[in-house]
Amino acid sequence: MRQWVMAACAGAATLLASASAAAAVAPPQATLAQGRLTGAAEAGVERFFDIPFAAPPVGALRWRAPQAPPRWAGIRNAAKFGPACPQMVRPALVAGGVADDQSEDCLQLNIWRPAGARKLPVMVWIHGGAHVIGSGTFPAFDGTAFARQGVILVTINYRLGALGYFAHPALSAAKPRREALANYGLMDQMAALRWVQKNIAAFGGDPGKVTLFGESAGAIGVTTILAHSEAKGLFARAIVQSGVGLLDPRPLIEQEALGTALAARAGAPPSATIDALRALSADALVAAGDVRTPGAMVGPILDGELVREAPWRVFARSEPIDVPLLVGANSNEASVILAMGVPPAAALTYLGPDQAAGRAAYGTGLADDELARQILGDAWFVAPSRWLAARTSAGAPSYLYHFDYVAAARRDRAKGAGHGSEIPYIFGTLGYFASLAGPVDDEDRRFGEGVSACWVAFAKNGVPDCALVPDWPRYQPTDDRLAHLAPRSAVVAGFRKAQLDHLLKIHFAAGQPRP
Repeated sequence: MRQWVMAACAGAATLLASASAAAAVAPPQATLAQGRLTGAAEAGVERFFDIPFAAPPVGALRWRAPQAPPRWAGIRNAAKFGPACPQMVRPALVAGGVADDQSEDCLQLNIWRPAGARKLPVMVWIHGGAHVIGSGTFPAFDGTAFARQGVILVTINYRLGALGYFAHPALSAAKPRREALANYGLMDQMAALRWVQKNIAAFGGDPGKVTLFGESAGAIGVTTILAHSEAKGLFARAIVQSGVGLLDPRPLIEQEALGTALAARAGAPPSATIDALRALSADALVAAGDVRTPGAMVGPILDGELVREAPWRVFARSEPIDVPLLVGANSNEASVILAMGVPPAAALTYLGPDQAAGRAAYGTGLADDELARQILGDAWFVAPSRWLAARTSAGAPSYLYHFDYVAAARRDRAKGAGHGSEIPYIFGTLGYFASLAGPVDDEDRRFGEGVSACWVAFAKNGVPDCALVPDWPRYQPTDDRLAHLAPRSAVVAGFRKAQLDHLLKIHFAAGQPRP
């Protein structure tokens, strides 16, 4: 009898252990109005990928505002990434990323959360890539490190290139009532934010604590949304990384002419109907919209409805959505400008008619190539970032940074932190970065943990209160202090003041703003 009882107890214990193990590995689930999802989990972080936030923009929905997302029966498998939006396939990039798997049915988002998430802050990432490449599935944008710090990360896809930013007389003639034209990628970004507001609570997120952040083209998306009053309430804080645009986008009528030329390159006659345009292959449109083509259409368009004026003009009147703002740029932003084919000699035009005064602001003894590198980075990114921090300083607090950290193994040959190089430190994806650019060491990892904590603190409280820069002040033009994020991070006053003052003076004196 005793042996039978012991055997029964042992069997029960085995069943309990098996049930416990099964429960431990059971995939996480979430229930939305669209349907139920099952994701994946690893080491306390749960992931839900390939979640549609809008209807597939295909067929009659190509070049339409994003429509209501689909519903599904049963349980949707959300354990794997979905495709990127159509684009040119490029080598691995820190900012935009590789996109081997592509489809026009690409309006999905991805979510990382800590197990047991409840009312947590949310960070929504808009990737860069010059509005023509990139996706929310790039390994450098993995949200595991954010989730382990107690926030939920959302990455999104949005339409790119000729499928995302496109104008044509046939589209204008067939415009549906109450829909904007041309800025379909920007519409996708706003649709994703609306989806987050409606659904993030189902994943343990707080819709009242959403931080919108992006880099390069993604940062231009952030500033354009900040300038759009109808986006108020979709987010509570914003981070702008290397993407403050001080340009006037082309108006719709000019973009229609460019769109007609683009469609012709893709195989459509000048008189093409909207149905003929929608019959063009995505591959043909992507190739025809290559940014290296003269007159290419890139980024937001003044359509008169969604984008009524250049965002910088809204900021100049101090009328953007008033939320805490974190903004900055990197020390070698010229890396991307020169890669785009801008000749170094073009840098001197940014000094204005009094070249001597401009050169004096940069000091004597600089070789021409180094002078050009500094001017291009300052004119396109660093000076506009300081300008934006100043324009938004009177309302909710703004915080300014200058990112100047280079991995220890590359410091002896790098000229500074290149465009987008802050991303793997902030996301905690230095392992992926190392596979592209060389080894990282403990110093690099410690810095990455420190700067990532600054971003997370801002997402949680609207203040970058972090050990890396413990006294990071809100930006005030009167004292002009920023956080210099470097091997020895510190608060610095009057950073590059003579150079930036000169460039901004010339910039706005020119009448037609330039980068």
